[in-house]
Amino acid sequence: MPGLTTHPPFPDDIPTHPLLIIDYQLVKARDQDEIDKLWKAATELGFWYLKNHGVDEIDDMFEMGQETMSLPLEEKRKFEQGLEGASFGYKGTGSQVLDERGSRDVTEFINVSKDDALAWPTLVHRTYPSTVTERMEATIKPFVEKSLAVNHSLIDVLNDKLGLPQGTLAEFHQAHEHSGCIARVIRAPPHPVPEEKLFLSAHTDYGSLSFLHNRLGGLQVLPPGSDRWFYVKVREHGAPTYEAHILKSSPQPLPGHAVCNIGDALNIFSGGILRSNIHRVV
Repeated sequence: MPGLTTHPPFPDDIPTHPLLIIDYQLVKARDQDEIDKLWKAATELGFWYLKNHGVDEIDDMFEMGQETMSLPLEEKRKFEQGLEGASFGYKGTGSQVLDERGSRDVTEFINVSKDDALAWPTLVHRTYPSTVTERMEATIKPFVEKSLAVNHSLIDVLNDKLGLPQGTLAEFHQAHEHSGCIARVIRAPPHPVPEEKLFLSAHTDYGSLSFLHNRLGGLQVLPPGSDRWFYVKVREHGAPTYEAHILKSSPQPLPGHAVCNIGDALNIFSGGILRSNIHRVV
């Protein structure tokens, strides 16, 4: 895309962790081999690649992110996240503490509520910059709808593998019910930083499922039983610094693939069977 910062090819000499590749269309078709592979990924590392997911608004989401982050700071601050605990809106750099030394983050977010996107043009929670509202109908709303459909399909399959009554997990993930589910775009600075400089500190995701499209290349996972961080390999060629993903409240790693990971909510709902794995961005 014109105007977006690019990076050199992903290095070949750093430790990376393999992820299973799951074909979404086969999962939807209830292919048992593919479902078994999904189950293995969801219960062991909690991360996997997802292909053939059919969400084709990703480039437009990146463009929306670029346009939003390019606004003057005083304009972005008009839409800052509130103090009531809701994460909807703009998050500026330095608002999060990353470690025990008090280091501050260097990332910007724009978080669009799932409820606002689905109800558009009605506003459920808050207003957004013009760069967001101008793309709400054609880009953000369909991105959210398709992403939710993917997440709900995967949750239904996991529900059955857990041996739960049909629709048990679906009851906790009703699209029409208000929730903290968001579509988020993240901007990270393009300049080099040492490995100990974190963009996002080590964490697990609080929701049910995350559906990520990453072009940054800094995602790391800490495999179970290991004390060593491993990179998740991204696409081979240079790519923008923007990440767009849907967080189910509940990285573009390979061309045409997303990364999915289990969040804390599904870990709790499953009694710890589904793994919410720690990860970070450097």
